Amino acid sequence: MKPVIALVGRPNVGKSTLFNRITKTRDAIVADYAGLTRDRHYGNAKHGKQEFIVIDTGGFEPTAESGIFKEMAKQTRQAVAESDAVIFVVDARQGISAQDHDIANYLRRLGKPCLLVANKAEGMQEGHRLVEFFELGLGEVMPVSAAHGQGIRSMLDSSLGALNLPDEEEEDDGSPKPLKLAVVGRPNVGKSTLINTWLGEERLVAFDLPGTTRDAIHIPFEREGQQFELIDTAGLRRKGKVFEAIEKFSVVKTLQAIESSNVALLLLDATQGVTDQDAHIAGYILETGRAVVLAVNKWDAVDAYQRDLLDRSIESRLAFLKFAKLHHISAQKRQGLGPVWKSIAQAHSAAMCKMSTPILTRLLLEAVQFQSPKRAGMFRPKLRYAHQGGMNPPVIVIHGNSLEHVTDAYKRFLEGRFRKAFALEGTPLRIEMKTASNPYVDKD
Repeated sequence: MKPVIALVGRPNVGKSTLFNRITKTRDAIVADYAGLTRDRHYGNAKHGKQEFIVIDTGGFEPTAESGIFKEMAKQTRQAVAESDAVIFVVDARQGISAQDHDIANYLRRLGKPCLLVANKAEGMQEGHRLVEFFELGLGEVMPVSAAHGQGIRSMLDSSLGALNLPDEEEEDDGSPKPLKLAVVGRPNVGKSTLINTWLGEERLVAFDLPGTTRDAIHIPFEREGQQFELIDTAGLRRKGKVFEAIEKFSVVKTLQAIESSNVALLLLDATQGVTDQDAHIAGYILETGRAVVLAVNKWDAVDAYQRDLLDRSIESRLAFLKFAKLHHISAQKRQGLGPVWKSIAQAHSAAMCKMSTPILTRLLLEAVQFQSPKRAGMFRPKLRYAHQGGMNPPVIVIHGNSLEHVTDAYKRFLEGRFRKAFALEGTPLRIEMKTASNPYVDKD
């Protein structure tokens, strides 16, 4: 499971700039959920071979007692609680402040790994203006410049090194592995009700395993001979009998659940329609390449007119998941749950599909014969052969010449042909183009 690092500090010390530098993109996931401020952002990052999640928070004022600053402080505390390590950002040019002392006192009490980083240190002599930050009692001060990218590598080495991350490689004992299913969605869409319904069925065998880090619960169970591992993000506990727990929503837990799953079941609320939060979660599922099944819960609570509007909303706002199977269910009344299991199995099978090189190449050449790619200037892209480059999600690598000129529309045309031939329903499909190098490009 990916570790989590939170960026904390008072306003205007450069946390967002540092966040963009670490994630190497501005396309970070925005946690636009009810009760969260827009100053809180989640993004994926990678340092060497280690992937992790970084959280950007708003200006932190631990002693704020009212107004927007109290709410921002509340969200920062939640981000720190979700994190494995904290990067405390201070301003090397403005020096230490009383607010920095308040934040340091709060972080010291938590006992989490904390790295003190002095931002905006470009052009400054080390030790000249940084000595005063030792007053905070958080150890060494690391100078960086988020704007210029100075010291970022050393900062991440120190932060990730302090976590003592275990080797996640698992030994393959030859036994079949269970299908990992993550049930994700907004708060109050019925995740806990659905999970309780599944666990309450007599043909299911379920039991608790100790929670992994950050209390993500993995529940193994069996259904009609198929082994599953349910990844629960709803704060559900089952001791002796099934009971409904208070649903505590965590963005980090949802992202981690999707990352560690084989299939994600995205649950929507028929009474609320498709919201921005639903679209954000759906986008993250697509970004990670996980197989997905859509289920609209509380279908029995809406009339025919609302159902029609909802289907249109799904078709327009979640058009990028058109490959996913859609089901209308009622978890409370146990309606429509059987077909969901069938779609989950089909999506997993499609995600793990093995495609032979001869068949892929034949399909590629047939597609080119049916419709050639558009000419780009004097050249027309030549698609020669294809092979599989990965699974979960399936990746098809196409080799040829001038493939950088292949349009997105033509890639979608090829994707449709491949999907139809291999029945790839419920999983994203990625197509990569590799152009052959010109052996004479460097010749005189």
